[in-house]
Amino acid sequence: MLRGEDFELVARDELWDCTTCSTCGLRCPKGVKAYDLIIGLRGQWIESGKIPTTLRAPLTATLNQGNPLVLPREDRSLWADGLNVKNVADGAAIALFTCCENAYDPRVQPMPRALVNVFRAANVDFGTLGLEEQCCGSEIRRIGESGLFEYLRDDNIEKFKAAGVKKMVTTSPHCYNVYHNEYGKHEFQVEHYTQTVAQLIAAGKLKFGKKFKATVTYQDPCFLGKQNGVYDEPRAILKAIPGVKFVDMDRARERSVCCEGGGGRMWLEGTNTKVRLANDRIAQALETGASVLATACPFCFLTLSDAVIATGNEEKIKVMDILQIANQVL
Repeated sequence: MLRGEDFELVARDELWDCTTCSTCGLRCPKGVKAYDLIIGLRGQWIESGKIPTTLRAPLTATLNQGNPLVLPREDRSLWADGLNVKNVADGAAIALFTCCENAYDPRVQPMPRALVNVFRAANVDFGTLGLEEQCCGSEIRRIGESGLFEYLRDDNIEKFKAAGVKKMVTTSPHCYNVYHNEYGKHEFQVEHYTQTVAQLIAAGKLKFGKKFKATVTYQDPCFLGKQNGVYDEPRAILKAIPGVKFVDMDRARERSVCCEGGGGRMWLEGTNTKVRLANDRIAQALETGASVLATACPFCFLTLSDAVIATGNEEKIKVMDILQIANQVL
């Protein structure tokens, strides 16, 4: 029988190509989740100091500044400037949790701002954690830094308890997945915004007064669809928006194609630079005749927006988050 000391793991660059989208687990007839093994192998190499150069800064910044974007902790709430959003600790039914990308990246800061408008249109009582909010640790775990993930998990749970959080709504499927599936037992309920907004529409609490005249298709985020089975709610929102003609891509729902942003790939190039899943996804979206490719994930928005530019299709299709569309028709 082989023992751990009988062989030495050799770090290969291909190990970091995996986006941990979970397609392998869905397709395996035995239900084997190969990506869990990959995360474990990454963890062993991280522990031995074999950390890819481009991951060092995000990991250090997450520990010191609470985010992997290497930006100051005190800038976490700049996205909400001028919105007068209260702190959930002052009393709120819902805690709105922004992904690090949504909080800091100007390209996706409009998404949480739009959610604020949607919540207010539906008279939802909500607040944020303010500067107490920090990285959820989803991609940190998938990079293989289990120690840092455990620190973030424990620290976040304590902060949520101190703020009295009972229900949380996330802007990112990655945050939703890690809180829902990987934080263990906790005292708060968590939903992705598409679940909450779909409920508000179904209950008649959110109505749209304008039209969005466009043919729209939808990119299923892996961490929302494949890993949590949330397929109907995003589509229900789009179909409820006046003027929208909704069409699905051939590769949709369980067969959807990953945008290539998960598993730490937002900070890693990957070994095969000739094949870009996001570029392929734009081609598949164009086949539907859609002029808008909607998504519900900041990673998908960023990678697919870059792919539109890379493939020269800026005049043919536009990437929009569902929240951006909903906000335009309030």
